Amino acid sequence: MNPMIAIGAGIAVLTGAGAGIGIGIATGKAAESIARQPEASGKIQGAFLLGIALAEATAIYGFVIAILALTK
Repeated sequence: MNPMIAIGAGIAVLTGAGAGIGIGIATGKAAESIARQPEASGKIQGAFLLGIALAEATAIYGFVIAILALTK
């Protein structure tokens, strides 16, 4: 196997770290927002869940790209 493919796959997997950091920041900000305005918790949770879904999709895409690169 070409070592450059392994390096590329490793970089692709790092998207999971970025997604984890992003979700952690979003969770903290959502909790802070709900603490400040409890009456808006429904809207905040909706936007929060949409953001988490998009961040997780990015991590999954990176993982799939890494698997495809290694199995080629």
